[in-house]
Amino acid sequence: MRTIALSLALALTVSSSAQSQSAAQALYDQGKWQEAATAAAALNTSAGLALAAQATTGGASLAPDNQKKALFSKAQDYAKAAIAKDPNNANAYFELARAQGRLAQFVGVFQSLGLAKDMKGNLDKTIELNPKLAGAYVALGLWNANLDSGGIKGAIAVQATGANRSQVVPNFEKAITLEPNTAIHKIEYANALLLQGKKAEAAALLEKAIALPANTFWEKRDLEAAKATLAKLR
Repeated sequence: MRTIALSLALALTVSSSAQSQSAAQALYDQGKWQEAATAAAALNTSAGLALAAQATTGGASLAPDNQKKALFSKAQDYAKAAIAKDPNNANAYFELARAQGRLAQFVGVFQSLGLAKDMKGNLDKTIELNPKLAGAYVALGLWNANLDSGGIKGAIAVQATGANRSQVVPNFEKAITLEPNTAIHKIEYANALLLQGKKAEAAALLEKAIALPANTFWEKRDLEAAKATLAKLR
């Protein structure tokens, strides 16, 4: 009887945790990123802390520029805590890489290159743990596109990180194969192509992206940005 009671208590705890995770995710999907991050972090689980990192990184895009660096650093801390809880959580490594990529935009050149190298390592780890996590391939595509962008600055970045623009297309194509109806993959692919001056190809991708449904606050925001970019290309 005691064993049955313990099993029931454990099952209820797991169910409650899953519901709380879902509730935090729902808050994030509505654009309530601060509430989502707080609720997710309070779970003190690897999944919860990874969601807190995602919410904080997403929220930073809405914050004033003078707050962004601190938020990306906070997101990085959440992701590291998620990895400490579960070293096999692919989402945690992905969120760490994403936070590092954003943070690199707000630090000096040498520190940014260090973050870029760490980001690549965390994306590789993400894919090792979950080869079907499409967002990791999108991030790798952008990583190569941004670092191997030509010019002296690009040459320095390539030498320091090993980035290669030939890896842009394969990574994005992999992501779109995995999740063909996810608009942000096509939008980011278009952004990467624009870095290479490929306006016609980018416009074609954006046309496909804006035809896809947008359900969450973030998806709707992405589509509005895509429409604005497309209007400038026409």
